[in-house]
Amino acid sequence: MGLMTSSEAAAPSAVARLAGIPHLRILRDEPLARYTRFALGGPADWLVDTSNAEAFVAAWGALRAAGLPYTLIGGGTNLIVADAGFRGVVLRYGASEITIEGTTARAASGAVLQDLVDATVAAGLQGLETLSGIPGWVGAAIYGNAGAYGHSISERVREVRFTDGCSLRVFTNAECEFRYRESRFKAHKDWVILSVTLDLLPGDPRELAKISAEILAIRNQKFPPSMKCAGSIFKNFLLAELPARVAAEVPPAVIREGKVPAAYFLEQAGAKGMRRGGIAVASYHANLVYNDGSGSAAELVTLIAELKQRVRERFGLELEEEVQYLGFDQ
Repeated sequence: MGLMTSSEAAAPSAVARLAGIPHLRILRDEPLARYTRFALGGPADWLVDTSNAEAFVAAWGALRAAGLPYTLIGGGTNLIVADAGFRGVVLRYGASEITIEGTTARAASGAVLQDLVDATVAAGLQGLETLSGIPGWVGAAIYGNAGAYGHSISERVREVRFTDGCSLRVFTNAECEFRYRESRFKAHKDWVILSVTLDLLPGDPRELAKISAEILAIRNQKFPPSMKCAGSIFKNFLLAELPARVAAEVPPAVIREGKVPAAYFLEQAGAKGMRRGGIAVASYHANLVYNDGSGSAAELVTLIAELKQRVRERFGLELEEEVQYLGFDQ
């Protein structure tokens, strides 16, 4: 029998103290595959989740004080969890309220992004309809500045409420430092978005519903809701930031809103149909990697690395994942 570390010995009593905090759900040896769209990943020693902001901050503080390994997750759409899982506590915040007053919408970070889109469209509010079909929670959409069809959610953000683990804070749009698929929150993994306030514009509900439905149909055909994937696995490239020799190779018809799809470079590198075990690249979309139901996280990580290598060798470009990793550094 191996020796128990001091943190392992302290873990049961530390987690027991969490039980004294109201509004927490605490699960032992919880499979994290249940919380990711890839449906991959081993168990966490403990999963602690709540929809109560005060309970979340209290639990976070208790974990820091105890010195236990812990991590924070959201809806798991863009999360790859190691097959061995995570040794420690996974803390999850899932409040999902959506309210609309006039042209202002407020959404908790655990709200499904599509639910927010549908609510604003039904209220005749313009600004989020092009985000229809993007999977995941609102918090992740803010974190990664989600967008499509030339628009990003940052265009409508008034302020973001979050916690740094010690207190509740609010950032204005400018303070969030939004960029293409980026925000200030990505540089601070220990900050957790709690809610967002958005300023929208009046619109025709029927026209907005038509736009939203058309976009949703396209996305569902490309990324079926039942598919175990994260949508596009890699970020697109800004044409202006590509090396001149590479930009010269790109056909003008491929360029959209000043961006070149990562799928273009992947397709030229022969990515379509590649497979490693139960993980494959779609035959119709080179930037769509999915789990056929029999895959492993190790196979997924291997295939991602091979795709990056192919594009690096062919174009000298470094693909950047949209996904986050958990448990691999343990």
